[in-house]
Amino acid sequence: MKMLRFFFRHYDPWVERYVFFDDGSNDGTLDVLRNHPRVEVRRFERHFADSFVLSSQHLNNHVWKESRSRADWVIISAVDEHLYHRDLPGYLKSARRAGVTAIPGLGYQMVSAEFPGSAEELTRTRTRGAPEPRWNKLNLFDPDAVEETNYSVGRHGARPEGKIIYPEIDELLILHYKYIGFDYVRPRHALLATGLGKTDRERRWGRHFDFSDVELSDRVAKIEKDAVDITNLNKPGQYHPAGARWWRSNSNPS
Repeated sequence: MKMLRFFFRHYDPWVERYVFFDDGSNDGTLDVLRNHPRVEVRRFERHFADSFVLSSQHLNNHVWKESRSRADWVIISAVDEHLYHRDLPGYLKSARRAGVTAIPGLGYQMVSAEFPGSAEELTRTRTRGAPEPRWNKLNLFDPDAVEETNYSVGRHGARPEGKIIYPEIDELLILHYKYIGFDYVRPRHALLATGLGKTDRERRWGRHFDFSDVELSDRVAKIEKDAVDITNLNKPGQYHPAGARWWRSNSNPS
């Protein structure tokens, strides 16, 4: 619930419809969602009873198909992920004119010493983040052109099928607002850990939810060390190695 105000402030200017999948929230999240005029709330179903991660993978690979012939673009995202471009609506119009159908984003792990104030717009006030190629994701695509997304677990990779045309240059960023105050991250990790199933534990998915205070502090310190101001980038992908972009061949390192 703490992130919803920032999420809607960021996406409301250009998103026409939201579908949220809720996994049993009891902190007031459902009240906030149901009071938003463009939100539909559905129950998150455990397609794999012993795995939250595999159930999420299944959902992400299929739920968007109902938007065919209903939407120009689909976004598959989490509440702490902000898609960022200096002019995102204009960029999407240009991409549409150019025939682009799939727009992967370059991942940044955002960092802040304290949790933001309730009135903040995060892409203007919390702009320091570390480039993390593992968080490069396909969050945004044309549902009429894509036949299958074939996401890996966590959406950290994809093998989309269909009429797949990527932008010539990678301009879209995915800002992951996770490490924004120790007092926010620690209890959130503890709560998320309770949702992991037996398979998740066996495969060590979500193991960072069990970080000790020392491990968490070390992680935040590493992000701080590598962080840059995303509003001052000379070009969006300057700190992202071309070889880590799963959608690019070696001959097309944009």
